Amino acid sequence: MRIFAFEMARRKLIYALSLLILTVSVPARLYGQDSTSVAAVPVDSAVIKADSLIRYAMKFIGTPYRLGAVGPKEYDCSSYVRKVYSGIGIDLPRYTWTQIKAGREVSRIQDLQKGDLVFFGKKRGVREIGHIGIVVNVDLEHSDFTFIHCGTASGVSIQRFSHPYFLMRYMAARRILDDFQE
Repeated sequence: MRIFAFEMARRKLIYALSLLILTVSVPARLYGQDSTSVAAVPVDSAVIKADSLIRYAMKFIGTPYRLGAVGPKEYDCSSYVRKVYSGIGIDLPRYTWTQIKAGREVSRIQDLQKGDLVFFGKKRGVREIGHIGIVVNVDLEHSDFTFIHCGTASGVSIQRFSHPYFLMRYMAARRILDDFQE
């Protein structure tokens, strides 16, 4: 029972820290504001949906990975992405090889937006889809981004694209939210 309580406290701490990092790291210029402005954020359904999507995705931080699992206690990468998108009313296909056909292509990293799907190869240099994540934040200055995913080592967590493991396996990105604007 103590282990369970400790694990729940750890998950809540990780979630709170991740949310804090996300909140602090989102540049005001994405919302058309300078750093001193306190004007209201413009209403844009894609931005609202992306924010809702990321908030929902963060609720699963620390959930373990298991190949073929579909939740709620364990997920694999594609079932996690599907679960997160279903949380904002969007039904995605179940598997990465079908999810890569959803939405529309985002050809350059500089064009990525919060909520886009990012795909990685199974092995370095092998052009076969093996992993998927959801973009959390984009760092245009460094051509980098953070994404949330369900990985074998850490379960649901946030990772940087610039990590060598992911940098060498990046394959493609797809935009889903534009197609589902209200």
